[in-house]
Amino acid sequence: MTDNPKSAHDTPVPSNAEKDTDDWVTGEETMTGAQASYLKPLCEEAHEPFDPSLTKAEASKMIDTLQQKTGRGRSH
Repeated sequence: MTDNPKSAHDTPVPSNAEKDTDDWVTGEETMTGAQASYLKPLCEEAHEPFDPSLTKAEASKMIDTLQQKTGRGRSH
């Protein structure tokens, strides 16, 4: 048989990384250690204050903003 029907695996499934931070179930939890360890030097580089009390969602948004400001995280 030459026909190759599409399977459910052919449909792209959005990852959690693509989910809007406002829709995160755990977004109100304190930021992770990994977020903090990345965000702190990023804040220093961007001359922005580091706030250790940010939530996961807030930290993610700040990382995105500061990556744009500093040029970090861009693919080459």
